[in-house]
Amino acid sequence: MKTIAIVFVAAGIALLGVSLTFGNPAMLPKHPGYPMGKAVDPVTGQSVANDPGQANAKTQEALRDAAIFDDARSKQSLLFNQNDERLLEKPGAGLLPRVQGPNITIEPPVKEGTKVSAAPE
Repeated sequence: MKTIAIVFVAAGIALLGVSLTFGNPAMLPKHPGYPMGKAVDPVTGQSVANDPGQANAKTQEALRDAAIFDDARSKQSLLFNQNDERLLEKPGAGLLPRVQGPNITIEPPVKEGTKVSAAPE
C-alpha cells in the first residue's frame, strides 16, 4: 500500500514540474501595465515593475479591453431557424407565440370531467 502512495506522490510531483516548465510568460497576452514603466532599482539595476516596458494602464481603456477580451469564445451564436421568420411576438414561457399565417389554437384534451356525487350509494 505504501508503494502505491509513493508512486502517486512521485507522479504528482513530476506533473507539477512539467507544468511549471511549460508555463512560459511570453505566451501570456499583452496588456497595459502599471505606471512604473521601465523603472529600475538604483542599487541592483533590476527592473522593479512586474511587466517592464508596458504602457500605463488607462482606466477606461482597460475596462473596455477587459469587457471584450473573451467575446469571440463566449458569444452565443445560434444556427438560423427558418421558423423564426414567422414570429410576430413571443409572449413568454408557457404561452404560444403569435405568428404570421393561420391562428392555430390547441384545445384542451378534456373539456369536462366526470361528476361524482358527494354521497356514495
